[in-house]
Amino acid sequence: MSEEKSLNFIEEIIENDLKSGKYETLVTRFPPEPNGYLHIGHAKAICLNFGLTQKYGGYTNLRFDDTNPVTEKTEYVNSQQEDIQWLGFQWKNELYASDYFDTLHGYAVQLIEKGLAYVDHSTAEEIAAQKGTPTEPGTPSQYRNRSIEENLELFAKMKAGEFEDGACILRAKIDMASPNMLMRDPIIYRIKHAHHHRTGDAWCIYPMYDFAHGQSDSIENITHSICTLEYVSHRELYDWFIAQLGIFPSKQYEFARLNLTYTVMSKRKLLQLVNESLVSGWDDPRMPTISGLRRRGYTPESIREFCERIGIAKRENLIELSLLEFCIREDLNKKATRAMAVLDPIKLVITNYDGDGEILIGENNPEAEDKGGTREIPFSKELWIEREDFMEEPAKKWFRLAPGAMVRLKFAYIVKCDNFVKDADGNVTEIHCTYFPESKSGSDTSGLTVKGTIHWVSTKHAKTAEVRLYDRLFSVVSPDAEEGDFKDYLNPNSKEVLSNVYIEPALAEATLGTGYQFIRKGYFCLDKDSTADHLVFNRVVSLKDGWKG
Repeated sequence: MSEEKSLNFIEEIIENDLKSGKYETLVTRFPPEPNGYLHIGHAKAICLNFGLTQKYGGYTNLRFDDTNPVTEKTEYVNSQQEDIQWLGFQWKNELYASDYFDTLHGYAVQLIEKGLAYVDHSTAEEIAAQKGTPTEPGTPSQYRNRSIEENLELFAKMKAGEFEDGACILRAKIDMASPNMLMRDPIIYRIKHAHHHRTGDAWCIYPMYDFAHGQSDSIENITHSICTLEYVSHRELYDWFIAQLGIFPSKQYEFARLNLTYTVMSKRKLLQLVNESLVSGWDDPRMPTISGLRRRGYTPESIREFCERIGIAKRENLIELSLLEFCIREDLNKKATRAMAVLDPIKLVITNYDGDGEILIGENNPEAEDKGGTREIPFSKELWIEREDFMEEPAKKWFRLAPGAMVRLKFAYIVKCDNFVKDADGNVTEIHCTYFPESKSGSDTSGLTVKGTIHWVSTKHAKTAEVRLYDRLFSVVSPDAEEGDFKDYLNPNSKEVLSNVYIEPALAEATLGTGYQFIRKGYFCLDKDSTADHLVFNRVVSLKDGWKG
């Protein structure tokens, strides 16, 4: 009997709402701003919103909150759509806040006509001063008591483009003494003479997020508007607009956002890293963006599993990056084809091996249910092995190659180290071994036992590749909590490039989007920079959590 998973607090609310008949159909939405690429924090919100309608029926809308033309690009819209679909979800309706610009403008006019909104010519500094403090009430603007007729006329002039950016704004008239600072006559429209990625130059006034969001939810009959905890204080304003306009009462619910160690989640900071070329782009494999994780080699299944494991809570917490890495290891362990690659090569010569070589058979994945099949691996007299697998003066409990020591070559034979060659600087350049023909893997009759197994690649058959070893982008647990510029805490060793790695021939057929385990070295994937003549592999994650933070 499997233990039934307990409901999170949002699921409890939904089940009660559906059982009581409050709603016949569950409708959620995912509302990204098209001003950057989605990151792992958005993945949590995506899995929640789409996962709820998968579980309870109903549907999820994808609505782009495109109310700020200065920061928005079609590139971002396209990337966000791709990320959601890659994660395994599909929206019912693709919508935009800009679809509702006429309706939202009409709502603003309604508020003016009810005496609940006014045009204010105060400067940004004056408005900030008018707000007061959390312990002191605000002071009314000198424009607060303009007549309805004057406000309607001024708002029409704003829409017609008769004022410059910043000349005036439209504010809701609520309560300048409210304990909730957001209720102290919030701005609901501002002037921006900027080209919009969808509406072009049709508008020069744009609604603020707080004004557009709840009304867009209402227009779409969203039953459960789920957002992160920083919007708790916005809920009162969300409800106020809906109540004053008498429209469908969407309800807002808040959950804890994802905070991840060794990472920043602010789109502003991520954009800074991109614009200052501190990373190679939004999809740099070190970035916490979904496109960066995809390029790094993360799978949709591993990210969904991670989001499932961290759960939905009402309290903020900091999630260990190592949990995300655990999820991709678990997934790739079952999926990734095994292969051999030598990252730091040194030559091994089998002095008593004669002939042109032979073909050996290797398992593709012993952890897969069907074992993943087998592949042919060429073997010859001269091999590349890892430099770290030989020690001239072995330490205690050393089970790899050393003078007089024996080791098994993976899928091949047991060899014994007889001697080695050094260059003029004293560096070992070549290791000479003898092999035992009766010790062939799968048909060993030699009676020899060894404790160590190492990987190798035949020098005659090896292909070459570039390998990029990625690590945490930041060197401190919480860059946002540190003093000074967050960029001061970038990890200088977050990327290491190995330009001459030897790989077994099967890896020359590697495909994008497929995970590979380089035996004993970690999980890797082909990078989009690869060409037929120049293969590039990214390390997804090491075989074990070896981070020493």
